[in-house]
Amino acid sequence: MSELTTTQETVLHAAAAREDGSIHPMPSNVKGGAARKVIDSMRTKGLIKADADTISDVGYRAIGLEAPAALALATTKTSRTNTKKAMVIELMKRPEGATAAQIAEVTGWQQHTIRGFLSLAKSKLGLAITTNRLWVAGANQQGSPGSYTTYFV
Repeated sequence: MSELTTTQETVLHAAAAREDGSIHPMPSNVKGGAARKVIDSMRTKGLIKADADTISDVGYRAIGLEAPAALALATTKTSRTNTKKAMVIELMKRPEGATAAQIAEVTGWQQHTIRGFLSLAKSKLGLAITTNRLWVAGANQQGSPGSYTTYFV
């Protein structure tokens, strides 16, 4: 790793002294665009966490300190099981999958909300969602009210 600038070192020491490890407030002489550049360079080097402006284990090592044990415990993500997101994912993990009607029944969501969630679940959560469409053709060969889509993870 390259050497730290004086500003980066100052910010990291201040963050290490804070209970939550936050780099904010920045030193009074670092404002506006300069603050953004310092934060971006520290994030690129891994000195601060990518998802939050808090010092990382690499940041502690860069200034010669050991990361506190509480930090290691706090950074482990636990997924909550009582959220609508978790319920929908569990429904889709079943062998029979989940239809939009089943998801709506469990969550109370409307159809457009379900489709939006599924789209974000694919892109943001990285879930491999597959679909199985059953089309019931009516007299005019278009999908009738009996048609439905099943979603699987």
